[in-house]
Amino acid sequence: MKKLFHTLHLWLGLASGLLVFIIAITGSLYAFQEEITGLGKYHYVLEQKADFMLPTQLGKVAEKALPGKELNSLKYTGKVNSAEAIFYGYNPTYYFIVYLNPYTGEVLKVKNMEKDFFRFIMQGHYYLWLPPAIGHPLVACATLVFVIILLTGLVIWIPKNRKALKNRVWFRWKKGTKWPRINFDLHVVGGLYVTVFALIFAVTGLVWGFQWFAGGYYKMMGGEKSLAYSEVYSQTGDSASKTTEALDRVWMLMLHEHPDAATIELHPVHHDSAAISANATQRDGKHWKTDYRYFDQHTLREIKVDNIYGRYKDARLADKVFRMNYEIHTGAILGLPGKIFAFLMSLFIASFPVTGCIMWWKKKKKKVKA
Repeated sequence: MKKLFHTLHLWLGLASGLLVFIIAITGSLYAFQEEITGLGKYHYVLEQKADFMLPTQLGKVAEKALPGKELNSLKYTGKVNSAEAIFYGYNPTYYFIVYLNPYTGEVLKVKNMEKDFFRFIMQGHYYLWLPPAIGHPLVACATLVFVIILLTGLVIWIPKNRKALKNRVWFRWKKGTKWPRINFDLHVVGGLYVTVFALIFAVTGLVWGFQWFAGGYYKMMGGEKSLAYSEVYSQTGDSASKTTEALDRVWMLMLHEHPDAATIELHPVHHDSAAISANATQRDGKHWKTDYRYFDQHTLREIKVDNIYGRYKDARLADKVFRMNYEIHTGAILGLPGKIFAFLMSLFIASFPVTGCIMWWKKKKKKVKA
């Protein structure tokens, strides 16, 4: 059985090693995306005693800066931060963010996110820089194979005797220790301590990789709602207010109910049957606590949804754990220390295919010489 696991570990590792390396390296590079991109001056404004401009007013300014593009959402990010007008579409694909002074409407920057460095890194992490229809299944399958590699590696790690155990629980490097021994210890000893965290990264990654895995994972925790975001519709009929006014009224309602929110985001409607969606992120920045709200654009009546992206107060334990998936995956669940830890673990995971391939190559050369 151990020999079989060794064979699986070796050949699955060689087959998926390059993909695992790319996924891990891009994941480590993306760890501090929020902190690094937030350094730009256009993210900040001087606080004023005046009120913010209304969403419809900011939206018109942003649309003038990007004529012909469809405004997807407006995000207010605080009294000393710029507001963001987000545009994206398909056929042709585009993704822009217009940064605005929320007090005056001044355009601070128009950023093409398709040319953003971290956008490039994320495309590699999700799709290996291939078309999504090809890259996404490859990443998902490589992640599933990586789970098998980790589990078979644990079986292979089990030592034959107590003496061997001492050499597999810690690095025993001395002056003059040769590189092959260092490489072996990095893969075997280091692998033992990183495996638990690597499994957490892999399992949370599989949630986005396979729908069947996400559904099973959620139901196993007792979840009963839908995991898919579904379009929310307004009732047809006479309008109680104009659509533009309705968006502003939703904004004022969200501001009243979430005065301490870190961000408030609103999605303008583009047809008569669409509902106005809005969300508010808590001051602690935990995205899994986001309050998602939906309003009929004609009557402003709040619409309840049967998926996990609803009001936070209605979320059950399984819903909350599933919402945490992104922040667990990135380490952000523990704040900056968690991100630093995830960054270091991702680098170590990226080294596994390299150290493993070196071990295999050295062993192969010895057999050839013999």
